[in-house]
Amino acid sequence: MPSFLPTRKPHCASSLALALAVPICLFLLSGCKVGPDYVIPAVPTPPAFKEAAAGPADAGTWQPAQPQDGALKGKWWELFNEPELDALEDQVNISNQNIAQAFQNFMAARAQVSQARAGYAPTVALDPSFTRVGTGVTPATATSPAVVGRTTVNHFDLPIDVSWEPDLWGRIRNTVREYQYAAQVSAADLENERLTEQADLAGFFFELRGQDGLQAIYDRTLEVDRKSLELARARSETGIDSPEAVAEAEVTLENAEAAGAGVALNRALYEHGIATLIGLPASTFSMPVKVLATAVPAIPVGVPSQLLQRRPDIAAAERTMAEANAIIGVKQAAYYPSLSLTGSGGYQASTLASLFSAPALFWSLGAAASETLFDGGLRKATVAQYTASYDGSVAAYKQAVLTGMQQVEDQLSTLRILSSQIVKQDKAVRAAQRYLDLATARYQTGLDPYLAVLTAQGILLGDQQTLMTLRVSEMTSAVQLIQALGGGWSSSR
Repeated sequence: MPSFLPTRKPHCASSLALALAVPICLFLLSGCKVGPDYVIPAVPTPPAFKEAAAGPADAGTWQPAQPQDGALKGKWWELFNEPELDALEDQVNISNQNIAQAFQNFMAARAQVSQARAGYAPTVALDPSFTRVGTGVTPATATSPAVVGRTTVNHFDLPIDVSWEPDLWGRIRNTVREYQYAAQVSAADLENERLTEQADLAGFFFELRGQDGLQAIYDRTLEVDRKSLELARARSETGIDSPEAVAEAEVTLENAEAAGAGVALNRALYEHGIATLIGLPASTFSMPVKVLATAVPAIPVGVPSQLLQRRPDIAAAERTMAEANAIIGVKQAAYYPSLSLTGSGGYQASTLASLFSAPALFWSLGAAASETLFDGGLRKATVAQYTASYDGSVAAYKQAVLTGMQQVEDQLSTLRILSSQIVKQDKAVRAAQRYLDLATARYQTGLDPYLAVLTAQGILLGDQQTLMTLRVSEMTSAVQLIQALGGGWSSSR
């Protein structure tokens, strides 16, 4: 490790030449940066989503908003026109603890960028000290007698040390880039967590409203079953109907009551989940009963290539690639020599009064260079390790893009098919209601037994349950489609 440590002031001309030469050389060398240049790998994307381009198959079937280049906005839940949902989503952004944790992770990642940038600056240290040394009897010599007593010597030291390692090969620059990209990954993770919590809240909201709808169905069914039981008892007492009809009506009523209790349980669970998402204890939160009546909005889908900018998880995967690329540059810088510049100065004196005098001043300058001549292939293996990590992050990025496009296509298909099912199921409900009305009328006139009424009631209840379940699935699928599209987020943020 060669070094240069001048301990006295050089000649003026030499000092001027050195002062000019060193910064110029360092400036020229600082422009060098090792490591591969980062280029975002190309991922082929189709010109349009297959499901969106196909158009609706049946009349009344859901289709995306037109034109196709429409974009979601930041508060995407406002598409559903549900004021209660809007208020809950605003609370999620403020009080959700998972979002708060992700935000603090982002702040920590930003702090690491500042830590890395500190490597550009020199390190300055101050190390003052005071020493008092005592001596015993001074022995006699040929020219002087012995001096009896103790003597003390004070030593005041006020040094300032400066060290700096110029970034000759871009090690610090690549480290700063690494942490900048890591902070951007953390920012995208924060947005992905926020979108996940928002989508979960919207899904729970519509699931709860669906349970309210099922409860309303059971309530209407219970009312009809109670009236049917009263009619069966009255007919049995007059001898028009048999006791078996009364027993059948009682069983039907009890079964409906048991099923309705299960709906209440599911509603409570969804209500508790919403409370946790908005940062409230489940015991202190409740939602009013309201039957699901929201229509699925026309959602702007856009084109597949926009997913690369819209989805925060894809943006995080892309920034992870950039981070891995910067780490390769950090590791490749180990192949090149490092230069360290040091300097120290200050005052040394035996008395405090003379500490800041000219004779007490001292200084020194130094430079040291180091280069590893043999490491058994350590550097080569390290670079190979992080190159492989970069290649793995490229594969992860491409997979994230493919998964994103699949999720959009999945939800587009789900919405199209569910909306078509809902149209047909609604017709089935109306037909079942007509069948029940006819069966009830024939039973009341004595043309048919009560069993025909029970059969018609079971068909109608099943069809109504299926219709409500399909509507809930349609709403949650719309939420999942918006989530798959990125929820109105853009990587430019």
